[in-house]
Amino acid sequence: MTSRIRCRRLLPLVFLILFLPLGGCKTPDRWHAWQDDDRIGRPEQPETPVSLPESLQPRLSQPPSPTEADSAGLLRLSVEQAVMMALANNRDLRAQQFGPVIAGTFEQIERGAYDPELFASLDYDEERASETSRSTGEQFDVKGRDTASVVGLRQRIPTGTTVEATVEHDRNLSSRTPEQQTARLGLSVTQALLRGFGPGVNLVRVRQAELETTASLYELRGFTQSLLAETEITYWHFVFARESIRIFERSLAVARQQMEEIEKRIEVGVLPAAEAAAARAQVAGHEQALIDARSLLEERRLRLLKLISPGSDGGFDRMVHAVSDPHIEPQPIRDLEDRLQLADRSRPDLEEARLRLEQNRLETVLTRNGLLPKLDLFVVLGKTGYADSFAESFQALDGDTYDAAVGVRLSQYIGNRTAKARDLAARASRDQAREALANLRQIVRLDVRLAVNELERSRQQISASRVTRTFREQTLAAEKQRFDVGVSTSLLVAQAQRELISSQIDEVEAIVGYRIALVRLYLSEGSLLERRGVLLADGGVSATDS
Repeated sequence: MTSRIRCRRLLPLVFLILFLPLGGCKTPDRWHAWQDDDRIGRPEQPETPVSLPESLQPRLSQPPSPTEADSAGLLRLSVEQAVMMALANNRDLRAQQFGPVIAGTFEQIERGAYDPELFASLDYDEERASETSRSTGEQFDVKGRDTASVVGLRQRIPTGTTVEATVEHDRNLSSRTPEQQTARLGLSVTQALLRGFGPGVNLVRVRQAELETTASLYELRGFTQSLLAETEITYWHFVFARESIRIFERSLAVARQQMEEIEKRIEVGVLPAAEAAAARAQVAGHEQALIDARSLLEERRLRLLKLISPGSDGGFDRMVHAVSDPHIEPQPIRDLEDRLQLADRSRPDLEEARLRLEQNRLETVLTRNGLLPKLDLFVVLGKTGYADSFAESFQALDGDTYDAAVGVRLSQYIGNRTAKARDLAARASRDQAREALANLRQIVRLDVRLAVNELERSRQQISASRVTRTFREQTLAAEKQRFDVGVSTSLLVAQAQRELISSQIDEVEAIVGYRIALVRLYLSEGSLLERRGVLLADGGVSATDS
């Protein structure tokens, strides 16, 4: 009677355990598998057809006014508008946005290992045999039919426990014995005691999938930041090419005017005919430089259109008019240490490397556990009812019949070379990831210092090139005066003109170079998105690098 009461109390408890929500699978910290309190931000799983979550779509916090296009298809574009169009239309970015969505599905795949499993089976056996009576020696035929059905629920729990509850029914028909039907309620609990014990081991794959999702968000953030920087740099390269054309066009007009004046003076006999060669060479040189500058402008127009993708076909036929002024008041950098600390916190590649290190650390948790022998404790309980009909067999479950078993299973590979090799590889990968992270941090600090150095060089070049251009303007004016009074030659005037053009180009290049160097500094310290007001999904709390 005592055994029957215990069985009756245990069965409802087991079914209650099976149907409880698996909180440990959804929230690993409930099982205290890890001491840290990382909260991983991940996108919701999309429905079919796949659509990107709103949080994965980069956008400006305060979008600029829409771009203007006239009837001829001229695109009037500021640098802010170029960034906005790149974030909205760039096809490379669209493709990269699916990365976190795909990574998020692997989380669900790993969590699915702890979903309850409903199973059922139905067997039918029929037999006809010949037997001989031991008492009479008479041979006779025996016919039998057996039917067996099972319905059950099975679930793995992150603690290393497997619980299975079943409802079974057997029916036995034979020409020699009366019909017998058997009903059984069964419960089986298996608990890992060594290998596979505890949520800290069993939830490693789930945790690694979560880290992979977060890493893909940092990867998307890094790609978006690089795209934004490339768009701004390409825009300023386009501006530089446009300003170069303007300088060459003005210089060509001046050179042609000078050539006409020289030819007139040659006609009246004031100058020798040899003076015309230098003036004509000067005009031809300006025309040659103008051809190259226009070709460079066209190349940078196409590259800019590829980044902003204003049309379904890329919009490569549209002309671009850059409206942003490259001139800026340069400021010296006096907070290098703050920028180095900012880079250490904000660089997406550093955050991703920290997550990879954490993934490798978790792998060692799994492989260390794999070195242990497999020792499982199992408990099997059953309550059985016997009768000659289906209904009565279940009613007979109130009887005294039951079955129970308890025991342990032990297994271990002799030598265990596979587990040892996996553990060694995991520990080596963890150490390799740690060294790679330290090297990357050094590279990041170098990137910031190099970017600051380039920014300072560009800042100083702006004032230096402006002074050079001013003096060369004065030199050209003086050389023209000397030429007008017959003291200088057209060749010296042409040389002074070329030097002035070179200084004008250098000044514009220094201004644009400062703009580009500033963008690259923000990129190297990982703050470009925030400085440009671009909102992106939170990459989650970074893993420690210890």
